[in-house]
Amino acid sequence: MKITLLCIGKTDDKYLIEGIDKYLKRLKFYITFNLVVIPDIKNSKNLTQDQQKEKEAQLLQKYISAQDTVVLLDEFGKEYRSIEFSSYLEKNMINSIQHLIFIIGGPYGFDDQLYQRANHKISLSKMTFSHQMIRLFFVEQVYRAFSILKGEPYHHE
Repeated sequence: MKITLLCIGKTDDKYLIEGIDKYLKRLKFYITFNLVVIPDIKNSKNLTQDQQKEKEAQLLQKYISAQDTVVLLDEFGKEYRSIEFSSYLEKNMINSIQHLIFIIGGPYGFDDQLYQRANHKISLSKMTFSHQMIRLFFVEQVYRAFSILKGEPYHHE
């Protein structure tokens, strides 16, 4: 299985970039993991929220094929504890999912066309975090999930 994290807009803060890179390096030992950053929409100030979400959806869908399993990181998605999330990933591997794509949307969330295309929605918290922070939290949780599956001592419970 291959995992891709699709994001809108680059990460600006150096400490977040360093944290993301740290976990991306660690993930190489477990799985093929790609972080794809799509540039922010140009002239977004001239667009309504719905227009911006639609343009973002069009850009994101260029990276999604019909065979991919798409998971939106969405505030209304299912919440998992870390062990449950590791089981979710394991179940996808057992079911021979070839490519699992997680998507972090723009500041206004997702367009309806992405909600319709999505196979699942996951929420990392009921709280709201910046889209840049979510990248770090998510990559760390994927690393944690694989360390749990391998029985390694990273996760304590």
